[in-house]
Amino acid sequence: MDTLSALNQHPWLLQASLLALGLVVGSFLNVVIYRLPLMIERDEKNYCAELLETGVDDAKSEPFDLVQPNSHCPHCNHAIKPWENIPLISYILLRGRCSNCATAISLRYPLIELTTGLLTLSLGWHYGMAGMALLGALLFTWALIALTMIDVDHMLLPDDITLPLIWLGLLFNISGTYVPLQDAVIGAAAGYLSLWCVYWLFKLATGKEGMGYGDFKLLAALGAWLGWQAVPMIILLSSLVGAVLGIAVMLLARRGKDIPIPFGPYLAIAGWIALVWGAELMAWYWNAVAPGQTP
Repeated sequence: MDTLSALNQHPWLLQASLLALGLVVGSFLNVVIYRLPLMIERDEKNYCAELLETGVDDAKSEPFDLVQPNSHCPHCNHAIKPWENIPLISYILLRGRCSNCATAISLRYPLIELTTGLLTLSLGWHYGMAGMALLGALLFTWALIALTMIDVDHMLLPDDITLPLIWLGLLFNISGTYVPLQDAVIGAAAGYLSLWCVYWLFKLATGKEGMGYGDFKLLAALGAWLGWQAVPMIILLSSLVGAVLGIAVMLLARRGKDIPIPFGPYLAIAGWIALVWGAELMAWYWNAVAPGQTP
């Protein structure tokens, strides 16, 4: 009996495998979320230093990427051993503290791992346990998690993630995995241009920048995956999510109303909702506003 047959006969094995995969990917996403903005900042500093011929600030001989250097405690520089880096389990065994200096480890790391694991498992239930639709949905979801947390931390949606996400959406829809290719292409253009227009109208009216270009690219990516029909729904959902979470953040964290709140996380959450429940939401909407009619 081969592995695939065994998994088909015992669905719980595949479900457990998906959960484990999600936890492992979540651990890697923690690295991406922490290191990618630092990599971008370092590259920008080095580029400026080269242009000004002032010498590179960071030692170029020291590699710094998603693989090197090895993970270590930021407080005592203790190298993380393999058994200390098991997703979720190590945090529990270590009781949330560094094994060397006992400094508390942020709860966000296991939460990101757990969230990634649960979302990965939920996509398996939604799409079935195999196929291109599941593979694409997993890549889509993992990218949105990374973008969400990076934007929360740095008000940044890196091109290193948003641009590949646009192209991946178009590639997956060549065969109509989620929407016809024509709808995906129009969706990418509509997603970008809609927020681009809002940006310039707001800037002309107020003289301020209401959002960044990363938001345009993220909505373009969502349009490339889900089609132009989903773009208005995503904008509406993101506004609703933003209103609820924005008010909650201001109340709980006592942030002033003038402190900017990134829009990327709201777009990402709305995009994921549209991926999983978009068809049901559209059907509910049309039944509510025009019973018996179809869009």
